[in-house]
Amino acid sequence: MKPLKLEIDSIIIRALKEDINYIDITTDNLIDDSIVKTANFVSKDDGVVCGAEIAMRVFELLDDKVSYEIFYDDGKKIKKGDVIASVTGSAKTLLKGERTALNLITHLSGIATTTNRYVELIKGTNASIADTRKTLPGLRCLQKYAVTVGGGKNHRYNLSDCAMLKDTHLDAYGSITNAVTELRKHIGHTVKIEVETTNLSEVKEALSVGAELIMLDNMTCDEMSKAVKLVNEKAKLEASGNVNESTVRKIAETGVDIISIGALTHSVKCFDISMKIKSCE
Repeated sequence: MKPLKLEIDSIIIRALKEDINYIDITTDNLIDDSIVKTANFVSKDDGVVCGAEIAMRVFELLDDKVSYEIFYDDGKKIKKGDVIASVTGSAKTLLKGERTALNLITHLSGIATTTNRYVELIKGTNASIADTRKTLPGLRCLQKYAVTVGGGKNHRYNLSDCAMLKDTHLDAYGSITNAVTELRKHIGHTVKIEVETTNLSEVKEALSVGAELIMLDNMTCDEMSKAVKLVNEKAKLEASGNVNESTVRKIAETGVDIISIGALTHSVKCFDISMKIKSCE
């Protein structure tokens, strides 16, 4: 689900203020107000597009007189040379919004493209690809949206979504049993508990106290296969750690339900897109 327009506008405005400040010293001293141009957003690689409408919104917020056309909606496969979108307006507006628009569409398309590669790699298994909270500050809603555009699923959005006991919580509080038991006294009936485990003994303990979700952290495929048999669908199993394009298929084939990958958002390569200005016909 795409974030609210209000949230998208807030992110764009913050980015524009950061980039332009109060003047574009090059454009404002060089380009006449009367000059109108058309710019094409051109793909320089093959992948999945995400954020074309968001990129166009950058120019709308700078000047409500711009017009645009989007040729590839979010989630569509694109190839090198495809024109993703076209925007027409004041040349000043196009130049001032170029970097912010490109920063957003290239980053989001990079996430969607990478996610889609992982989704394709585990096709035919019962596992799903999910993101994490390892997102860039202020961009979480857009990054998680891009994951869904690529065919992945969202893990919790924030600390309020799910009671998740990580190793640091357990180190601070004590055992899995004590921590889950105490949590149950305070949370509502709609809140699920996820427990991070590192071995089969911890998996057994988390299962025995009724954790609805169990994370298998940095376990081998053999250990994960054993955990799947042990749990026997009494809880959802999430594989985490040491996931890359060469290992994800083997992990999925162990029978886990979810494979979470922080790299989808925290270190993804931007998708190569350029903005090319041409004269209006």
